[in-house]
Amino acid sequence: MSSREDNGRYRGRRRAPTPPRARYAAVVTTAFVGAGMVAIGAASALPDVKADPSALAALNNAAPGTAADFAGRQAAIDRANRSDPRAATQTSTDQAAANLWLLPLKHYTISAPFGQHTDSLHQGVNLAVPEGTAYYAAHGGVVKLARYNGVLGYTIVIDAGNGIMVTYGHSAKLLVHEGQVVRAGDAIGVVGSSGYTFDNALYFEIRVNDKPVNPETYLKQFTLDIVHGTDALSS
Repeated sequence: MSSREDNGRYRGRRRAPTPPRARYAAVVTTAFVGAGMVAIGAASALPDVKADPSALAALNNAAPGTAADFAGRQAAIDRANRSDPRAATQTSTDQAAANLWLLPLKHYTISAPFGQHTDSLHQGVNLAVPEGTAYYAAHGGVVKLARYNGVLGYTIVIDAGNGIMVTYGHSAKLLVHEGQVVRAGDAIGVVGSSGYTFDNALYFEIRVNDKPVNPETYLKQFTLDIVHGTDALSS
């Protein structure tokens, strides 16, 4: 071994000196161990502390009052929110959306109106358009049915709330699934001729409290004319 390699080391049987980082780690470890021993000793010298039954009873009695105070503060916040102009604007917007009805199609012809036919009561209207035309939700709500459904073929039923159910039948393709929330104007299906029908048309039905209503007369209250094809978005 050269003199350079020998530099910094002890000769013979003496050990090499501890590197500075190792010495620092040893000092820190010793300090922590010492502090722990002091803390243990101090803790053992403390007297046992027992809960005061009267204090616990006072806390229990105070709990209902604390909950009542919290409820009172929350009620005050709710009242403030209701008086906030922004909250009023949001409420107005929600109400407008709840009352919004739109036509499910544009540029159609009514190939089968609502009412009595030769052999049955037609409980909706057929809106004839070319096959493959997309149709849209006439009203927002929750999709209750989206599958093949007997004579109506591929069918969508949307719960619009307040006992109103809207049905779309004879579809070639469905674009929504059961449980989905949709808004008025969302694309939900494609017109076809599935089920029992003789032309490419969308079957459109509105039920109120499980009774079919004439879409022509029912939708007039929402300034929607299904005969002439005009609604709130018509120019």
